[in-house]
Amino acid sequence: MQRVCVSRLTAARRLLVRGLLGVVLSAPVVASLAQTPAPASPPAANPRVRLTTSLGDIVLELYPDKAPKTVENFLQYVRDKHYDGTIFHRVINNFMIQGGGFDAKYQEKPTRAPVVHEGQAAIEKGGPRNVIGTVAMARTNDPQSATAQFFINVRDNAFLDPTPIPPGDPVPRFEYGGRVYENIRRAQLLAASQLYGYTVFGRVTSGMEVVNKIKAVPTGAGGPFPTDVPKTSVTILKATLEK
Repeated sequence: MQRVCVSRLTAARRLLVRGLLGVVLSAPVVASLAQTPAPASPPAANPRVRLTTSLGDIVLELYPDKAPKTVENFLQYVRDKHYDGTIFHRVINNFMIQGGGFDAKYQEKPTRAPVVHEGQAAIEKGGPRNVIGTVAMARTNDPQSATAQFFINVRDNAFLDPTPIPPGDPVPRFEYGGRVYENIRRAQLLAASQLYGYTVFGRVTSGMEVVNKIKAVPTGAGGPFPTDVPKTSVTILKATLEK
C-alpha cells in the first residue's frame, strides 16, 4: 500500500517536473513575442511649398527637423497668404534671388515679430549649408531680425554659412577666418554677429530652371532701391502648401 503511494507520488512529481520544464522552455518564446516591437510608422514627409511665380513654379522642400521654428514661421506666412502678390525685389546673378517682403508697388508688407535665429543649431543637426538651390531667411545685420523675407542661393555661398560654437566656457579652441583662438570666453563668441550667418531651412526640389530665369533678368533701380531690382517685376502670384 505504501509502495503504491510512493509510486503514484513519483509519477506525479515527474509530471510536475515535465510541466515546469515545458513552461520554462516556452518562456523565452513568450518573452520574445512580448518584446517584438510594433512596426515603425513611416517618417512624416517634409512639408513642401509651391511658389507660383510670373515666370513659372518653384517647389521648396522644408526641413522642420533642422530648423523647426524657422519652418513654422515660413509656413504661417504661407497660410496667411502673406507672399501672394509679393515680388523678388533683389536679384543678383551669381549670388541669390530675394523676395517675400514687398508688393508690386514696393510697399513693404507688415510682418510678425522676428523668428529666433536657428542657423548654428541647424548646422549642428546636419542641416544644409548655403549652397546652390537652398533657401534661407533674409535679415538685417542683426542676426535675430528675420521675419518673412527669404532668398534662394544661385551659387555656393559659403561665406553666408553659420559657424557653430564648440562647447565649453571658456571655449578651449575656436577656428575662424584662418585664425585659431584659445580659451576664449563663450559670451564673446555669442556676441559676434558674424558667426551667425543665415539660416538655411529648405531646398528647391522642382523649378530650378525658373530660379535660373529669375537670376538672369535685367536689373536696375526700382522703388526705394538703387540697384538689383528686376526691370520687369517677377511676382509670386501665390504660395501654397502642397498636400
